[in-house]
Amino acid sequence: MLEEAILRAAADELLESGYPGLTMDRVAKRAGTNKNAIYRRWPNRAALGVAAYSRLVKAQTQPPDTGTLRGDVLALLRRINCDQASPTGEILRSLLAGVGDEPELLAELQSQVGDGGSATWLTVLGRAVARGEAPPKALHPRVATVALTLLRNEYVTQGLSRIPDTVITEIVDEVYLPLIRGRATG
Repeated sequence: MLEEAILRAAADELLESGYPGLTMDRVAKRAGTNKNAIYRRWPNRAALGVAAYSRLVKAQTQPPDTGTLRGDVLALLRRINCDQASPTGEILRSLLAGVGDEPELLAELQSQVGDGGSATWLTVLGRAVARGEAPPKALHPRVATVALTLLRNEYVTQGLSRIPDTVITEIVDEVYLPLIRGRATG
């Protein structure tokens, strides 16, 4: 299928050259097609770049199910942490770096991940509610994604592409789980 070949070619270009090196010409050549075939599917390189990135991470979106809220949250944060140090993480940082120069890139990123990952976190939290580990009041997108927000803050403030596991455990045990449990009275 041509669309799959184009997305694969775009992902390969992103892995090889980052977002600054992504061009419709290079993707068309790699996919064995022409630019018109790409433009019929994606209006600009921002849309193509985000679609290719989304294709790469799609397989990694299945929420963990360890049987406990703590285990699920730790597994999810650890997976995100590993991904940040991977080639896929490099692509995301490359896309985010391009946002300042291309407003359409920000719009594409927001449209693809506009929920901030809350669907995955709400799934994890919903399972915890069903097991009786969390109160139903905890099922709120901002509450559900607090651990992710704190992890992202560590990347930004520490300037690291990988956060120590002790920090991840601290986020879960000292902030996230007490917040979730505290929602029973809130």
